[in-house]
Amino acid sequence: MNLQDWTGRQEVRTDLLSPTPYAALAATLDRDPALPEPGTVLPPLWHWLYFLPLHRQSELGHDGHARRGGFLPPVPLPRRMWAGGRFTFARPLRIGDTVERTSTIERVEEKSGRSGALVFVTVRHELRSKGELALTEYHDIVYRNAPDAAAPAPVTPPQAAPASAQWERKVTPDDVLLFRYSALTFNGHRIHYDRNYVTGTEGYPGLIVHGPLIATLLLDLLRDALPGARVATFAFRALRPTFDLEPFYVGGAPRPDGSIHLWARDAGGNLAMDATATLEEAP
Repeated sequence: MNLQDWTGRQEVRTDLLSPTPYAALAATLDRDPALPEPGTVLPPLWHWLYFLPLHRQSELGHDGHARRGGFLPPVPLPRRMWAGGRFTFARPLRIGDTVERTSTIERVEEKSGRSGALVFVTVRHELRSKGELALTEYHDIVYRNAPDAAAPAPVTPPQAAPASAQWERKVTPDDVLLFRYSALTFNGHRIHYDRNYVTGTEGYPGLIVHGPLIATLLLDLLRDALPGARVATFAFRALRPTFDLEPFYVGGAPRPDGSIHLWARDAGGNLAMDATATLEEAP
């Protein structure tokens, strides 16, 4: 089996940006849960509420993910994580839009790391509304070896987060928050809600906060810090897992070049996610 054969494979899906998922995520982020009016602009990254992975129950593996194969390459390594993403926002997506998403396997790369074999897969998503490109997303996925039940799961060596932030928010990631976000994104991965599985099988100390949720919280912080600003590009890297055992912090500050540095840090001051946003210039 040559995993490189999956490079260039495409999938096209269509979805309606209905108001209820928008209101449900707003409530989950402690915002006004009123149903949005048609034409309301979708905040950046809220497109993850749509195009959900509607796999049959019988198609799921032991970890809650769909079994390998289909659109994504059948990587034999069982542990799958979201490593990062890059986004270009060309035009707003709006509630009521019917949107077409074209997904392409951009890259499949096999490597070896401290924990053994690794496979990196990059998927390019292009979202079009009314025939016009609205959003381009590059989604980075990493596959790892099966966990060793007798040893703790490997984590990246700690890196200190920035010492000061112009904006900062404390987040308490209880299991209800993680369950609600899993439900909203139809994410069956057991590391986010099954404590016995994540500690006994995966070897982590607690439930893992979703990388996409942390990225969404970073842009939610920016949304409050700079009301009315429109994000033009955004990129993030997940550096260390964040657990539900203690609060974490999302922070940010402008850079001299005009970009926005955003990050998440755990209670020990370790950098968990690093991100950069750029804003659309005012006309």
